[in-house]
Amino acid sequence: MTQPNQALAPRISVDLSAPVPPLAQIRQWLATALADLADDLLQDLLLLCTELVSNAYDHACAPRRLRVHRSRDRDALRIEVDDGSPDRLPVTGTSRLGAFRGRGLLMVDTLSRRRWGTQLGAEGKTVWAELPLS
Repeated sequence: MTQPNQALAPRISVDLSAPVPPLAQIRQWLATALADLADDLLQDLLLLCTELVSNAYDHACAPRRLRVHRSRDRDALRIEVDDGSPDRLPVTGTSRLGAFRGRGLLMVDTLSRRRWGTQLGAEGKTVWAELPLS
């Protein structure tokens, strides 16, 4: 995993090549890089990133990458997680990992005000969500 730029930057990109999701590191780096956010927005952002990255590790194959950037045309932060499994699309409220799983995308749906989705690419997919800043 490469460390994102620690300065307050409009775009953060993290390679997720570690065999287990480096969630604590991601949360620490994002909290530092986006320290200007109100605490409630930062906590929502950290939760969104944790859920999307966890899903990529639980339900998809490598390669994986996390990107966070401020939307130029919308007052929002956009979270994007790439993975190498275009055939495994996210499904809200269900999990192949058991009955006590599957609530993460419900949280993503709520926090993003239903501004999330999937984009298919040539070698994988991107699951994205937008966190409104206002």
